[in-house]
Amino acid sequence: MTIKQLSETLINQIAAGEVIERPASAAKELIENALDAGATRIEIATAGGGKTLLRVTDNGSGMPPADLELSVRRHCTSKISDSLIDIRTLGFRGEALPSIGSVARLLITTRAAGAKEGAAIAVTGGRVEAVRPSPGNTGTVVEVRDLFFATPARLKFMKSEKAEAAAISEVVRRMAIAFPNVRFVLSGSDRSTLEFPATGDDWLARMAQVLGKDFRDNAIEIDAEREGAQLTGFAGVPTFNRGNSLQQYAFVNGRPVQDKLILAAIRAAYAETIPRGRHPVAVLAITIDPALVDVNVHPAKSDVRFRDPGLIRGLIIGAVREALTRNGDRAATTGAHGLMQAFRPQPNRPDLPRPQTPWTAAASPYRPMHFDEGPTGFAEPPQAAFAAFAEPSARATATAAETPTTDGALEPSFPLGAARAQLHENYIVAQTEDGLVIVDQHAAHERLVFETMRQALHSRPMPAQALLIPEIVDLAEDDCDRLMAHAQGFARLGLSIERFGPGAIAVRETPAMLGEMDANGLVKQLADELAEWDTANGLAARLEYLAATMACHGSVRSGRRLRVEEMNALLRRMEATPGSGQCNHGRPTYIELKLADIERLFGRS
Repeated sequence: MTIKQLSETLINQIAAGEVIERPASAAKELIENALDAGATRIEIATAGGGKTLLRVTDNGSGMPPADLELSVRRHCTSKISDSLIDIRTLGFRGEALPSIGSVARLLITTRAAGAKEGAAIAVTGGRVEAVRPSPGNTGTVVEVRDLFFATPARLKFMKSEKAEAAAISEVVRRMAIAFPNVRFVLSGSDRSTLEFPATGDDWLARMAQVLGKDFRDNAIEIDAEREGAQLTGFAGVPTFNRGNSLQQYAFVNGRPVQDKLILAAIRAAYAETIPRGRHPVAVLAITIDPALVDVNVHPAKSDVRFRDPGLIRGLIIGAVREALTRNGDRAATTGAHGLMQAFRPQPNRPDLPRPQTPWTAAASPYRPMHFDEGPTGFAEPPQAAFAAFAEPSARATATAAETPTTDGALEPSFPLGAARAQLHENYIVAQTEDGLVIVDQHAAHERLVFETMRQALHSRPMPAQALLIPEIVDLAEDDCDRLMAHAQGFARLGLSIERFGPGAIAVRETPAMLGEMDANGLVKQLADELAEWDTANGLAARLEYLAATMACHGSVRSGRRLRVEEMNALLRRMEATPGSGQCNHGRPTYIELKLADIERLFGRS
């Protein structure tokens, strides 16, 4: 077989298979070029999910005719010179435009700032036409028609127009979050117009445009730095979560990325705070010396590789957990919205079953209330018409825990207020300074017990049980080296390991809390974690899971009546305990309803 040089067109088509996977990939590359050109307004128009038409218009610096001719040649770029060490632009490979031109009908019209007239160049299936004069405003218009017409095999693998249009929308959203000072407009015959006006320095306002206004009300600011790496952004409170991870956005030096290390660190930071199958909402930006991160990992530039991945993982987990400890216990505002929806009056429903006999006080199974003389948890005793209502599970009288101010309001030092009643032997109703709080007593106490047990886990070495016969685990020599480097940390958790030859580990003790267990499987799991992440959290996670299970069975059960002192003590402990806003399974422990919300329910505002 004879080796031969491939044609330039075929080389570009091969490159296009890596760089341009779908219309959204082309949109990403063109938007990056516009941003690198200093554009402050970018308009994207599509048709047929981007397969029929994709047009990107910007008001950037534009190009002179000589640069326009070079722009459609492979590996021609103005963004790097002789090194990949210090990359500060979104694009740098010089492959996007020639790749698109080799598989589509490409037309570029541009006018450089200060130029009297513009220029245009067309590329059809890899065939480049001559540059010609063309009118136009300062900036660049890139029009892509009939994407993949020159490679019909790739066209067959495209998804539906709706799916491709949604992928382009997601690209625009990520770019919009990364660049809040740029106005983005996405329109076309296959979609309603999506517009993100520039918000300048107000990054949270841009996030609210993309993620919804609820994110602004439920976001916690992140600002941390470690060894030259800076992490900024916003993370949602644990009770503000979603059914998928699509609302987790990560940026490295301004570049939108979908890096598995960052996403895994976000997931680890929210461990034990959100339900299984739910995902947090977060926008995180990492700023680091470009020499310490490799962005030339994949032609699509969506993956990056850090020189010190452990540093980045630790920075994300530590910063997010610190933020959640500081301000993550508040209930999501969406819970109050759902509560208000449940309270809204419903129209008469003739289809609902009606009682067979009229209601009378004598026939009621509920005991009448008897009010003692003196202050109660309610403003005044009810009139006779209310005498047949059931007595609450607990009636809160004024206690020393409440410290009224001169005007009778509660001290703001108690964010969860003072207990007023217990409903259905499970829900505590507390009055706050500006509203009310409903607490699930079992879920709340479960979290308090778990945090106490977890603190005990980390404050002293865990009890260990010695194995009668040490278990020998055969592993690769590299895995053994990594495990022994963490042997001291494992020993604090009750796992004692020793080297047993070049390719084996001897397990002599296991954590007593775990009882009889598969030591072989545990050690192999830890070895796999170390090989992938350079951290081994599997053992600690098992111990915490067991502690969570014990806490669930050892906490206050639903159906138990609590005294007022017990309810207030529970509220005070919740205020002092990090993570008490959700139980061990990630469900909210309380819902807060502001007085303004209650007044709206009654039409008073």
